[in-house]
Amino acid sequence: MPTISVDKAALFKELGREYTTEEFDELCFEFGIELDEDTTNTERPIVDGVQEPPQLKIEIPANRYDLLCFEGIQLMLNIFLGQKPLPEYKLVPPPSGELQEIIVKEDTTKIRPYVSGAILRNVKFDEARYASFIALQDKLHQNLARQRTLVSIGTHDLDTIQGPFTYEALPPKDIKFTPLNQTKEMDGEELMTFYEKHQQLGKYLHIIRDSPVYPVIYDSKRTVCSLPPIINGDHSKISVNTTNVFIEITALDRTKLEIVNRMMVTMFSQYTAEPFTIEPVRIVSDHNNETRVTPDLSPRVAEAEVSYINQCCGLELSAADISSRLTKMAFRAKPSANKPDIVEVEIPPTRADVLHQCDIMEDVAIAYGFNSLPRSFPSKSGTVAQPLPINKLSDIIRVEAAMAGWTEVLPLILCSHDESFAWLNRKDDGNTAVKLANPKTQEFQVVRTSLLPGLLKTIRENKSHTVPMKIFEVSDVAFKDVTLERKSRNERHFAAAWYGRTSGFEVVHGLLDRVMAMLKSAFIIGEEGLENSATAESQYFIRELDNPTYFAGHAATIHARIGGKEHVIGQFGILHPTVLEKYDLKLPVSTLEINIEPFL
Repeated sequence: MPTISVDKAALFKELGREYTTEEFDELCFEFGIELDEDTTNTERPIVDGVQEPPQLKIEIPANRYDLLCFEGIQLMLNIFLGQKPLPEYKLVPPPSGELQEIIVKEDTTKIRPYVSGAILRNVKFDEARYASFIALQDKLHQNLARQRTLVSIGTHDLDTIQGPFTYEALPPKDIKFTPLNQTKEMDGEELMTFYEKHQQLGKYLHIIRDSPVYPVIYDSKRTVCSLPPIINGDHSKISVNTTNVFIEITALDRTKLEIVNRMMVTMFSQYTAEPFTIEPVRIVSDHNNETRVTPDLSPRVAEAEVSYINQCCGLELSAADISSRLTKMAFRAKPSANKPDIVEVEIPPTRADVLHQCDIMEDVAIAYGFNSLPRSFPSKSGTVAQPLPINKLSDIIRVEAAMAGWTEVLPLILCSHDESFAWLNRKDDGNTAVKLANPKTQEFQVVRTSLLPGLLKTIRENKSHTVPMKIFEVSDVAFKDVTLERKSRNERHFAAAWYGRTSGFEVVHGLLDRVMAMLKSAFIIGEEGLENSATAESQYFIRELDNPTYFAGHAATIHARIGGKEHVIGQFGILHPTVLEKYDLKLPVSTLEINIEPFL
């Protein structure tokens, strides 16, 4: 959990009263955060001859990005205490009436494709507000932005630059500017050398250093605003005297890009001349004709079931009661006009953590009071667990394989690219394996697409043991799947390997027959048998397989007819000598691998 330090006197001033440490600790608990330390009575550092004022160190949930700064904590606590109304964030046009633009060039797709922006106009900074503004950027970079790899933020004094802005990707030698707080102009390569031993910036250089092009943002006069995600230009640096702040954000992830944008502008729009107003920026992609205005501050509308909330919390609240309690947590909510069991909730742009009605239920529980919730047995809240069908089936197969004399192993789910493809005499079409973007070693480059590499490595590491060796595994493999939101899918497989002085082909075949019999699948021969076999819930048969992974003429695919549909569920056979050579195995190996999900 992130720990945020806030000025004790400033926070209590915003809250309208002084708290003892015990009282504030209780307030934090009621709100769902935790007071970690009050430094009033501890030795505090001295900066420029002045001792640091007492600080409150507060632990907040990792998903509450709106509490990563003083501004967010004081606003949410004041709303929780009923001392401030809910803010209404508004997009307002610029004084000129024409939105600033960021024009995105096509080459940015090669390195950091997404950009967003906003303007805070007529901001009133002081030393504390300015320090908090910089600190929030750092917290977001460390937390949501994953050390700037996914998202990076650049802030600029709008009065020193002029739009429209362009977001480009150029060779390092073509980018020349004076970095923040420096006096010498550098190109991209010189900048990398200059900062490679820098304590703060050195750890970010790897993000773009090896790329043939670097992302860069220019203003209309070709003044470099920033080289994301490394450093801003010195020309447009902000200070405590800055009144108009131009925010540009670049990213690899569009969802996180917009979350970061909303966090930055909602937190510090409190200090604009008209509070909670933000000037939007138009993003124009000249390569695909896409135009959008950022940030989008419109609240998301969600529905929560009254019965669900009451069941989880052990309460009997009405829809109106739930709505009023959600107001304490900065939601606008009301009972549905058409559905008596529904509360309609407007989720503010600051609450990116609300993804499901369970998140709304949690906030109702906080507003009601954790200590006030009734105590009851778990059966009242529906928390009795049961296994997923796929896990239950996996356990049944484990028991059957173990009873047949096979030993279960648990290899790692990551393997090298060669182990998954070349060593098995398989070709990678680029659309099968999920690959790690930045693997730490060559052993962990891809998520396995087969259980065989793990079994063969297990045999290799234990080949000095008595043979024959009979091992199996029931676990997941992963495949790319662009049709899904996460772009990948898991499959539950069962695999086994025999290692001995004979091929063991008939033993592996016997294990297959035992497992299929347990799955109530009858073995049949030929199409005639397939039509006449009606005594089992499903049927299966095998066909000869010509595959370079296996010894020629000693392999087969496994076909199953389930619910009137035919599935190719797996294959088995004697491994080719070249496969054994790659895994440094001297004796024959027969393997079996099937997908068990069609049997659910």
